[in-house]
Amino acid sequence: MPEPGVLIREISPRLTFQDHLVPTDVKIELVRRLTEAGVRAFELSSFVRPDLVPGLADAGEVFAQARRSGLTLGCCVGNTRGLARAIEAGADTAAFLLSADEEFARANTGRSTSDSLAELERMAAFADGHGIELATYVIFAWGGPTGPARGADDLGLLARRLLDIGVDRWILADSAGYAAPPQIREVVSAALAHVPADNLTVQIHDDRGMGLAALLPLVELGVRRIDTALAGSGGHPAVPGGRGGGLCTEDAVQLLELSGVTTGIDLPRLIGTANWLVGEIGVRGRGFVRHTDPVPRAGESAAPLSFTW
Repeated sequence: MPEPGVLIREISPRLTFQDHLVPTDVKIELVRRLTEAGVRAFELSSFVRPDLVPGLADAGEVFAQARRSGLTLGCCVGNTRGLARAIEAGADTAAFLLSADEEFARANTGRSTSDSLAELERMAAFADGHGIELATYVIFAWGGPTGPARGADDLGLLARRLLDIGVDRWILADSAGYAAPPQIREVVSAALAHVPADNLTVQIHDDRGMGLAALLPLVELGVRRIDTALAGSGGHPAVPGGRGGGLCTEDAVQLLELSGVTTGIDLPRLIGTANWLVGEIGVRGRGFVRHTDPVPRAGESAAPLSFTW
């Protein structure tokens, strides 16, 4: 089977269940259904303090049960202790939670961004020789959660420090949904001046309705690794009722496929899984294609028209 034009990494197993408490078997069923739909890369959980994020306290068990041939299973970690747990669980990749926003960094982890970089340096030394790929998030890479937008110059300062540490695989997250296409191009182009496209993942959030607009500029720039969340689900456990869901996977897959960019994902199965997930967590979910059905392909028919004046 040919490689897809874009590798969609599904982050709902981490992003959704850090915000909604569900049994472990629901998480495993989600991965099974997504795998049947063609998803091959996951951010499965986080190895963080269970008293702070009780929804992900079963991370080790989820990794043990979700392991299947042909899947890439990643996680989030906040320190060297979490990285050690990820290695023990057999994670393929681990991404450090580095915030570009100083205020959020201190509130979320109790560390400044500078202190976080020092912790990442210790983690890079620990990861060496353990058979795990260590990456780092740059959350709020485009700005937020409350402050102004960020641009290429802001990223450049972090980029040089990350390369000095030896971490050259980055996940740029538009965590507050600040970026329209021009901002996407600016910051991603700045990142690509430091690392190759294969080392870069972009994670889109849709808090301000601009998420889908970011996809095609990413493809044009050569980015082939994109993070999305089924049904636009997710949130931060310390911000009840707040936003923070990822870009809706079903909508992203439809737009990419209609634009001639293959994903290897079966859209009808994906929609069915999104509807199932929404029922399991008891929220309406976001997105469009779940509610309207996909654009019909050649030889298919749309739902019959039925209305009365």
